[in-house]
Amino acid sequence: MKYGLYVPNFGKAISAQALADLAQHAETAGWDGFFIWDHILHSKSQRFPLVDPWVTLAAIAAQTKKIRIGTTVTPIARRRPWKLARETVTLDHLSNGRFILGVGLGYPPDADFAQFGEDPDAVIRAEKLDEGLDILAGFWSGKPFRYQGKHYKIEKTVFLPKPLHTPRIPVWVGGFLPHMKPFMRAARWDGAFPLKSGGALQPKDVQELRNFINRQRDPATPFDIVIVGYTSKSNPAQTVKRIEKFSKAGATWWLESLFRMKNSYEEMRVRIQQGIPVSCSDNARVGRRL
Repeated sequence: MKYGLYVPNFGKAISAQALADLAQHAETAGWDGFFIWDHILHSKSQRFPLVDPWVTLAAIAAQTKKIRIGTTVTPIARRRPWKLARETVTLDHLSNGRFILGVGLGYPPDADFAQFGEDPDAVIRAEKLDEGLDILAGFWSGKPFRYQGKHYKIEKTVFLPKPLHTPRIPVWVGGFLPHMKPFMRAARWDGAFPLKSGGALQPKDVQELRNFINRQRDPATPFDIVIVGYTSKSNPAQTVKRIEKFSKAGATWWLESLFRMKNSYEEMRVRIQQGIPVSCSDNARVGRRL
């Protein structure tokens, strides 16, 4: 199991420099990843600071050396995929191959799409997501690439440089269980970032998802299942036991959410420096645990 942080790109304490500093603290404290949200506007009534995730990730990449970094998640439907291809490869090189791209339909559709004249329809967003992923893979290849889809058309083009990460930049696909279409999409890539509509994700959900993914692809090939949650302040050991159940069910990453702390830099820093919520039985992590 790897351990990362799940950090909104908005809040009273959020700035590009603050997030870069927190990522540096996370690396020092032994966390494996630092992942930020990708929103233009989190709600139509928003009245708090929000930073661009891509400029912020560049600052994070420049201020860290080992920790994995990325987005959870980027709605490709409101991006130009060719621009995103340039941004992702640039971040991949800047971070020396540490970048992971999380993708999804995007939420909320009213604030992040309709507010700016973008089509909020879920079917359209899903079509653009699939086409956008095809375009990213084509440009990442470094070979001549052309594309004709329903929403995008590209004449033969070559993008260089190629990503440092081989065979390409890893892609995690987000979605809400019990809907399985997002995870059919995820099975074609490198990981799944499941949430659950109407309730909290359970280890049995992860086991069922792992079984579903294994039926869609070669089970021997690496595939991440990424879980997000909170460490209990009153009973951290309870969180550790819960994480172990998720790990046994097939999860490979635990992302500790800092969402509730987004208005206090100090709270986020303290939680990060406390370390990862891991049991003493994981000998490789002793000295880094909460």
